Amino acid sequence: MPIPATWSGWLLSVLRIVSGLAFMQHGTSKLLGFPPFPMPLNPLLTGAGVIELVGGALIVIGLFTRPVAFIASGMSAVGYFIAHAPKDFMPINNGGETILLYCFIFLYLAAAGGGTLSVDAKLGKA
Repeated sequence: MPIPATWSGWLLSVLRIVSGLAFMQHGTSKLLGFPPFPMPLNPLLTGAGVIELVGGALIVIGLFTRPVAFIASGMSAVGYFIAHAPKDFMPINNGGETILLYCFIFLYLAAAGGGTLSVDAKLGKA
């Protein structure tokens, strides 16, 4: 039995919330040390941490979803090509599967918006 089309806005919200929470963990690791980040920070990693923490929180609540998701998608693409792609072409071999998925999930959210359960929807900007 297929999932009814009427659920799409709700499931989009679930995707946004879960992705935003997972993305925020990368920012808390870099900026707050929880869980501990395994390497010293440089300005590029600090900037990524800010986007991950603040952008992740905005994505979770669904505020400014489209522009924030677009920025997060771009940051993820840059992170993939700087940190992962030089190690190996294949994401499974270079440890870049997660950041690659973030890139395309956030690109989708930039196009689709925040879904039914979002501040954007409540403000009429979904």
